[in-house]
Amino acid sequence: MTPAQKAMDQLVKWPDLSPCPAACGTGRALRSTRDEIVHFHSDRDVDLHLTSRAIQRLHYDFAESSAIRMVPGSRWVTIHLDCDGDVDLLLSLVSVALKAHQSGAGPETAPMIGCNYHRVTVLQRDGAEDA
Repeated sequence: MTPAQKAMDQLVKWPDLSPCPAACGTGRALRSTRDEIVHFHSDRDVDLHLTSRAIQRLHYDFAESSAIRMVPGSRWVTIHLDCDGDVDLLLSLVSVALKAHQSGAGPETAPMIGCNYHRVTVLQRDGAEDA
């Protein structure tokens, strides 16, 4: 089972998420009642939709993770799943995303840009486990 399949199998059981086609046209997605939250583009690459406030709060933590790629101005972060730790990171961040979107913490100031698919290049990490 690939890391993305493992994550999808767990997330599809969450009561606040429903499967749907990804709005970008590539892969599967999970959405809340308000927004698409996560796009599964491949067996290892996932885009996660956060709010601007959540990204600002977690920016320094993201910079320390080799699994996370960001595009300036985007409310999506790309997570490359190489190991179980990356899947755990994704699950934690989906929880953050759900809470951020459900809080309705006011209008976003940045214009909405689609997910990061085709805007981020993810390189395999040295010594990454094959799942």
